[in-house]
Amino acid sequence: MSRLRVVFAGTPEFARVALEAIAAAGHDIVLVMSQPDRPAGRGMKLQASPVKQCAVANDWPVAQPRSLRLDGKYPDEACAARDTLLAARPDVMVVAAYGLILPQWVLDLPVHGCLNIHASLLPRWRGAAPIHRAIEAGDAQTGITIMQMDAGLDTGDMLLRESLDIGDDSTARLHDRLADMGGRMIVEALARIGTLTRTPQPAEGVTYASKVEKQEALIDWAQPGDAIVRRVRAFDPFPGANSPLDGETIKLWSAHVDRAATALAALDVPGTILAVSDTGVTVAAADAAVTVTELQRPGGKRLAVADFLRGFDLKPGQAFG
Repeated sequence: MSRLRVVFAGTPEFARVALEAIAAAGHDIVLVMSQPDRPAGRGMKLQASPVKQCAVANDWPVAQPRSLRLDGKYPDEACAARDTLLAARPDVMVVAAYGLILPQWVLDLPVHGCLNIHASLLPRWRGAAPIHRAIEAGDAQTGITIMQMDAGLDTGDMLLRESLDIGDDSTARLHDRLADMGGRMIVEALARIGTLTRTPQPAEGVTYASKVEKQEALIDWAQPGDAIVRRVRAFDPFPGANSPLDGETIKLWSAHVDRAATALAALDVPGTILAVSDTGVTVAAADAAVTVTELQRPGGKRLAVADFLRGFDLKPGQAFG
């Protein structure tokens, strides 16, 4: 395998895993690009992204332009980024959940162009939140696609594509599995660079994974039980499925459809608590009973239901909003 000069562009933990895999494979990380530091935590102090933290720890040069559009809102930053990229002389640029659109001049700059690590089986779930949307939709499988980037939104030719079963994973668990897969696959793609077959994406089966908004996390108990459970899984860890109860917004972190209690659900209005025990809080949905096993009060911790009930008394007949 030839040693490549790699520019890496990414921001969250998903991307950090790939960056470390590329470095471990022996490639030269000549530049790391990441989103600008953002306020985070209770103190809202500026915090570097996981990718930037990794770069700083390894003494790799970092660039954090707010835009790469030379004719955009921050032309000075884009021009400085262009000069930095030209000076880096990259053989290839690897992109993973970067968060900025790459204009054509960036796509054309590396010798082998720009490769993207995308967490779905393209063309399904192009866009910002493919992991969340695959779980929410009830997909049986997802995977990683290594793509040769073009100017479109996740429309480039496919180089490598590998699937895995979702099972009952939450977004948190599936994210980690896909991050590991993405790191392994991008190392393979770099080892075979220039020899991989480019396969155009089919026109059929295109779906878009829109960004997850906080207001989506509110549970509608009038939905089918399976849909509610998928939403709980999809929104773990962000933004956390929630439902109002007795003036508080309760987050729901783990739930399953309770087939044994489903007959009871038909007797009550959706959202009504049917049963309470140390093993779960069972709630009526549109067509089934949903048993919640991990909950969280505002300002509190995620707790198994037995621990949650020690500080919050729940009784059958109460109703989530």
